[in-house]
Amino acid sequence: MTKRVNFINPVYTLLLQKTKFSEQLNGKKQKMKTRNVMVSLAAFAILAIALMGTVSAGEIANSYSVEVNNVDAYTNSVSVIAGDTVRVEVYFTSLVDDTDVTVEAEIEGQKVKFSEISAPFDIEAGNTYRKVLSVEVPYELKDEVSDIVELNIVIDGKDHKTDLDTIELTVQRPSYNAVIKSVTTPTTVEAGKNFDVSFVLKNMGYNDLDDVYVEASIPELGVNQGPVWVGDLVNIGDCTSDCDNEDTVSGTLSLEVPFGIDEGIYTLELTVYNDDTESTKVKQIVVKNDFANEVIATNTERDVAIGQDAKFTLLLVNPTDNVRVYTIAVDSDDSTSASADKTTVAVSAGSSTTVTISAEAKKEGTNTFTVNVLSNGNLVDSVEYTLNAKGRAASSTVVLAIILAIIFVVLLVVLIVLLARKPEKTEEFGESYY
Repeated sequence: MTKRVNFINPVYTLLLQKTKFSEQLNGKKQKMKTRNVMVSLAAFAILAIALMGTVSAGEIANSYSVEVNNVDAYTNSVSVIAGDTVRVEVYFTSLVDDTDVTVEAEIEGQKVKFSEISAPFDIEAGNTYRKVLSVEVPYELKDEVSDIVELNIVIDGKDHKTDLDTIELTVQRPSYNAVIKSVTTPTTVEAGKNFDVSFVLKNMGYNDLDDVYVEASIPELGVNQGPVWVGDLVNIGDCTSDCDNEDTVSGTLSLEVPFGIDEGIYTLELTVYNDDTESTKVKQIVVKNDFANEVIATNTERDVAIGQDAKFTLLLVNPTDNVRVYTIAVDSDDSTSASADKTTVAVSAGSSTTVTISAEAKKEGTNTFTVNVLSNGNLVDSVEYTLNAKGRAASSTVVLAIILAIIFVVLLVVLIVLLARKPEKTEEFGESYY
């Protein structure tokens, strides 16, 4: 029996599969076309928005001028001084209407920049506007006497903006400028002792500084040291071999803090000057005082009778490392007689001594007198004493008479007692004879 092979079914199946594959392929292509169209529409929308933003943020002005310290900065080479504040005037004619408009000026150095911005204002097309700003000039002239900085100005509104052309300014050192680079002191200073004030000065000016002096002081305490001559300082352009030794100088001053001051924070001032310039730097120092008072009076008021002698004690404390000599001066009027047992007292370092004050009231009522303590001609402290006098003190004769009267009374009583006593009877014994 012969086996028949059917060629029709396989061919039909192959044709059918090919048809389905073509349909699937056409469907994918259609989807890809649809997706590409959507992406294109989105890109077009983004581009349109960007173009709209570009159009809306158009220029505010194309006609403008700038003056720096009253000099036209676009037609002149303007020079400014480092550290100064310059006046920047901006003029522009508006091309558009806009609101919330500001003008900002910025001076930019190599590392530092300063800027100033105006208050918001409104503009109308065709009108001319003027804004004045004050901008500080950076001080970055370390190894040169002059350099270039840039002045950038922006006019910015709600819908429009204009960046003005950059202006180059020549910045120079001040003609004469002594700069105090550092002031070094102890963190805490003890009252009654000396402390060092170390400083570093540098010529940061355009010219040399001749005959420079320096002075340190604490105005609140009335102490100062100087002026001390530190020499001449050349400018950096005149330096020869070692500029640090020619335009810079360092030194140390010594200040003594008074004894009788309160603990607290005080202001130290260091001033450097010559005939052409003066600079001052301040620093806060902390003063500690374990012995704020060198003069201690524990009791300054007494109730006495007129003519009665009263004693007071005054303690003198020397907290220093040296011997202190004190002078005691008593100041009293006609109502009181007062004196000190010592008028000059030498107190060794770190010790104390006592002075006795004697006083006598001459009239009834409240009587006062003052004891002044001085050292080296300077007033250290003053103590006021008070005597409240009432009645008179008994004299020595009256006291003696009273004492004698008391003794007489006692003796009289003893005598009366002795006389009043009766003698006892004694028994007599006779002799007996047997």
